[in-house]
Amino acid sequence: MSEQATKRPEFRNINVFNDLPSYRLPAAAKVSILHRISGVIMFVLLPFVFWMFDTSLSSELSFASFKAAFNEGLGFVPGWLIKLATLGLIWGYLHHLCAGIRHIVVDMNHDLISKEWGHSSAIAVLVVSLGLTVALGAKLFGLY
Repeated sequence: MSEQATKRPEFRNINVFNDLPSYRLPAAAKVSILHRISGVIMFVLLPFVFWMFDTSLSSELSFASFKAAFNEGLGFVPGWLIKLATLGLIWGYLHHLCAGIRHIVVDMNHDLISKEWGHSSAIAVLVVSLGLTVALGAKLFGLY
């Protein structure tokens, strides 16, 4: 190592308050973390999914109450909160699907994957999943 080269800092004892705020995660790490979070969201909201599926398919009367829950609310829960939970579920499914496809491609071609491809594919996952979520959210909230 030459005298001119600057030595990289060594972190032996990381201070959470001083060191972590200055650390920037790469896009691929953010997508991976969001993939796990979306999986947790889908798991936690699974009873809500079962309720929506059962209520929407049982009968015409139950479907009418299903639509009313989204428009007027359900008990003490306002309709916008049900729509917001549904929007979170939509994002969770879409992000989990897009990131899962990306992970499968990486696993199948790990010898051919570069750092640049990882960054650009992570950005693509974020853009596609958020774009689809906005489009479906606009439909959910009645904008078209």
